Amino acid sequence: MSDTAIKRVGLIGLGKMGGPMVRHMLAGGFTVTGYDVHAELIEAAAKDGAAAAASPAEVAAASELILIAVGFDAEVESALFGTDGVMEGVSGGAIIAICSTIAPSTVTKIQKRIGAAPVRLIDCPLTRGEQAAIDGKMLTMVGGEEIDFEACRPVMECYADSIFHLGPAGAGSTGKMVNNMILWACMSANREAMMLADGLGVDQEKLRTALLASSAGNWSLETRADEAPTPWAEKDMMIVLSEADRLRLPLPLSGVVKEVIKQLKVERGYPTPRAEEP
Repeated sequence: MSDTAIKRVGLIGLGKMGGPMVRHMLAGGFTVTGYDVHAELIEAAAKDGAAAAASPAEVAAASELILIAVGFDAEVESALFGTDGVMEGVSGGAIIAICSTIAPSTVTKIQKRIGAAPVRLIDCPLTRGEQAAIDGKMLTMVGGEEIDFEACRPVMECYADSIFHLGPAGAGSTGKMVNNMILWACMSANREAMMLADGLGVDQEKLRTALLASSAGNWSLETRADEAPTPWAEKDMMIVLSEADRLRLPLPLSGVVKEVIKQLKVERGYPTPRAEEP
């Protein structure tokens, strides 16, 4: 890749976040090549104007910037290092950008595994959810070298209206982890508080309006996260607790939040948050 502006972007993972990202990047004038394990998502991206790839390696070969937006740490590593993975097709000087929500320690492991390969790595996980992806108004927190961040910024501006560079590789994932830690703690507190108020006979909507104008107001309460689907919440808290265990940091509140979310997911019929069963 030359020092000129990035023009060719690849995206691995074309689901609820990746699909809208494709459309926004195409609208921004970038050439986009996409891949997903689900053929129907590749077809949908192709209808939007993206080039269809048969593998992550093919995406990498066609791209100066390769975005990865899949669900789990293991899936990110497979997309990078598996058969027909990114590292088999990537050109020297290309930038790999991990948009997935993964553990900061996984970013460090990936960086070490890339080693001396002539590619650059940033992590830039996404927040605000599916509607923000559709609207092109996501928030992304970025970890990586300043020069790589600035090279990728024009692409990020296609799908995010809030972009923050937090430090070296891994800092973006740390920021996203902490964001989720606070988000799900608020959601859990909101849910219990509203249950208590309901039990005491207070009108839920009147109380919600009052709370949003009070010192207890929060994004989770405003967006009704306590009522929304929570398919990724337990995975998010598993990352928090895993990183805390690695650092020997006691986070008792986060442990309780994870159990609250686990119970909520059981009530709503969600499966366990694993990429595959052991």
